[in-house]
Amino acid sequence: MTELTRIPAPDGVAPAAQYSHVVLGSGRFVAISGQVALDGDGKLVGEGDPAAQARQVFENLRRCLAAAGADFDDVVKLTYFVTDMTHMPALREARAAHIPDDRLPAASAVRVAGLVRPEFLMEVEAFAVVSP
Repeated sequence: MTELTRIPAPDGVAPAAQYSHVVLGSGRFVAISGQVALDGDGKLVGEGDPAAQARQVFENLRRCLAAAGADFDDVVKLTYFVTDMTHMPALREARAAHIPDDRLPAASAVRVAGLVRPEFLMEVEAFAVVSP
């Protein structure tokens, strides 16, 4: 696990409840492509169900991180792409199952008109820093 420093609210910046404004670390950089709610066989998990899709997305992120020798403790940035902002609570709940509130990474949430397939409600990418 990489030693990361999180700065939830730098001086003069409004505090954020759902992410850290700044995360610092040194080591090997890992970029995880945006993950969608496909299982290992390429089948959609949770058609029309944001909570089921969010759980699958975070499971896919976990597996991708593990393949790079990383875990959620190493994540410095998450980017959420959602077709509807009402899906954010489901993503926050799925994230909470993997990342405690005292180790929140930097984050951005973007509402998009659509993803690569219309049945996908969300996509999440991750950046991590792993000890050399």
